Amino acid sequence: MPNKPCIAITMGDPSGIGPEIIIKALQSPDIAHICAPLVIGDRLALERALYTCGSTLKINEVATAVDARYVDGNVIPLLVLSHLTDSDIRYGAPSVAAGDAVYRYICSAAHLCLENHVAAMATAPICKEAMHQAGHDYPGHTELLAELCRTDDFVMMLAGDVLRVSLVTIHEALADVPHLVTFEQVLKTIRITAAGIARLTGKAMPKLAVCALNPHCGEGGKFGSHENVIIAPAVEAARMEGLDVSGPHSADTLFHFARQGCYDGVVAMYHDQGLIPLKMLHFDDAVNITLGLPIIRTSVDHGTAYNLAGSGTASESSLLAAIRMAAAMAQ
Repeated sequence: MPNKPCIAITMGDPSGIGPEIIIKALQSPDIAHICAPLVIGDRLALERALYTCGSTLKINEVATAVDARYVDGNVIPLLVLSHLTDSDIRYGAPSVAAGDAVYRYICSAAHLCLENHVAAMATAPICKEAMHQAGHDYPGHTELLAELCRTDDFVMMLAGDVLRVSLVTIHEALADVPHLVTFEQVLKTIRITAAGIARLTGKAMPKLAVCALNPHCGEGGKFGSHENVIIAPAVEAARMEGLDVSGPHSADTLFHFARQGCYDGVVAMYHDQGLIPLKMLHFDDAVNITLGLPIIRTSVDHGTAYNLAGSGTASESSLLAAIRMAAAMAQ
């Protein structure tokens, strides 16, 4: 059906589980009903995944996103952007050729979104080491997409049915985090998170909670001053703008109440503070959403799982959730 949203699905690292989870996700019968998928990647890697997964799906190379709308349900439309060799995509082994290909997959999908040729993009996991070896020095998808979209106002959020967690700092060394947690960054994250969750949930005024940086909210300054000097003023500024937000809260207790549904979203100060509790609940079904971009981008919440590559046993649950969420947001 031509009216379904077209979702670009990037293959991620061909040496990891990306091709396999794409095959397994596209075998799900509901995907063809909610969207027109367009896989962006490498034919050899996808053919290998078909064999590994014992799939009866067929590959049809397409030249444009429009072509993806008119393929049969048992056919995978593939936009070929690389011609990798067996040595380039050995299971579990990052390569320069694959790292460069991954970069081009992401750029292509982003441009298709920006030019309205596709409605959204969903991304399989990448190997940052391979991208760096190929000369593309980005901490991850999020920062690359922000550059391609020419924006500094972006937030990484992971979402499941119970928890939604956004991050003030993303892929940073822990030693650098205190210097990066600023009034401006905390306030910006609260604003973008509130707008993003409002779009996801349909709630005009989602209820947010903001984590402290230090244990016990700094214990009155004994463990640090970020809470009194930076985070609390940012929360108050957001409240003055009309947002329903509270904090800072001690992270060791906040997630207990968030799990009970007391909040629509949590703003965490750094990667592991927010994503450890999130993945404890949503290891298989969480979706990574980049908020603040002029495009819709969702992703799996896991890595390349090199140890599972080639086994056909990796779970497609997170990618399925990412595709479904991308389609729902596009609608």
